[in-house]
Formats: sequence, structure tokens, C-alpha cells
Amino acid sequence: MVISIRKWFRLLRFLILFVMLVYVFSKWFGILEHWLYPADPYRYPEGSAVKAGSTAVQQEGQEEMLERLKLFYRLGE
Repeated sequence: MVISIRKWFRLLRFLILFVMLVYVFSKWFGILEHWLYPADPYRYPEGSAVKAGSTAVQQEGQEEMLERLKLFYRLGE
């Protein structure tokens, strides 16, 4: 049985290159993921902004909300 050292080195070189490229691409996709998605999408807004799903802003203003909803449907937006 003849063992070709060139074939083993070629296979070893391919495997090393493959592992290096997988590592580089995984790091690149990790950086891309952090760039695309915000750090905390559920954080409270800064400044005078109000969180959209907040019900604690106006509990007694249910009638005002109903009027705003009627205006919304009337204007067709």
C-alpha cells in the first residue's frame, strides 16, 4: 500500500483553509447581525417620547381615545 504524502498535504491544506474561511465568515455574519439589529428593542424611549403600547399614560382618557379612533376611521388613514 502506497501512501501519498502530497495527497495528505493537499487534504490538510484544504481542511485548514476551510476552517479558516468558516471562522472568518461566522465572525463577519456576527458583526453584520449586530449592525442590523438594535441592542435592545424593548428599552424605554429617551426624552419626551412615549412608548406606543403604554396604557399608563391616560387611563381616564378612554373617551378621548374613542374620539381619536372615530377620527381615524372617518379620515380613512
